[in-house]
Amino acid sequence: MSLERDLPLTTNSAKAHGDFWLDRRVNFVIGVFDLFAYTIPGALYVAFFGYLGAKVHILTAASVGGVPTVVLVVVIVVLSFLLGYLAYPLGDALERIVPRRRDRDAAVEFVRRMPAAKDRAFLKESPHLLLCALQLHDKEVAADVTRLRASGLMVRNCAPPMLFGAVAAIVDIFAGKHPFIAAVIAALLLFASVTLVSQGRKLGLWAGMKTFELCFWLPEIDEKLAVPQNDEASKIPATETSTQPPSTSPVTPPSR
Repeated sequence: MSLERDLPLTTNSAKAHGDFWLDRRVNFVIGVFDLFAYTIPGALYVAFFGYLGAKVHILTAASVGGVPTVVLVVVIVVLSFLLGYLAYPLGDALERIVPRRRDRDAAVEFVRRMPAAKDRAFLKESPHLLLCALQLHDKEVAADVTRLRASGLMVRNCAPPMLFGAVAAIVDIFAGKHPFIAAVIAALLLFASVTLVSQGRKLGLWAGMKTFELCFWLPEIDEKLAVPQNDEASKIPATETSTQPPSTSPVTPPSR
């Protein structure tokens, strides 16, 4: 995602010949992972705080309408990224709080679907390490895993602002003029928050399984991950036996 605007730049030589402007295109680029994991959830936080600002009459249509469109878009994108980055721990905490219906491991699911790979060495490694190996081997192939991981984080990180919206709707039930509509919105937002956490876990599982599926066809990955074992170090050292000859001293008879 990129935001482009022609910004006028001047040079010393141009100033010497008068007011001469050079137009140069300046790009503000946001990566796919940043867009999914931070910016989109951050946009929900911006919308939530904008709703609160409108409720307390801090933000009005006149104040927002007086800002140039390009500046407004840039400010919203930057605020969305920063809020999404700062609120990232909230999504992680909410995922820990919401109970799991079943604990599913990507490696176990992959072996269940592909029993021939149960003895492969890469199954014992972390999916994040395997993703680095995929990126070194083929970045285009690894982009599918990155997209799934980013989508899972985006869905999970969208859950906290939905929960905050549900809390605001619950408050509006008692303080607003339309309690029935506020109650319906609160129920929908609360259900959406829990569902987003569950779907984020599912996308994370898919990303892990996709990593193992691609590594299954990666050449020589087992040889690179195999750790050579030193047979001599694993052996228990034998106890040394005594080499001294037996004592040959004569036995003295007991005295009478």
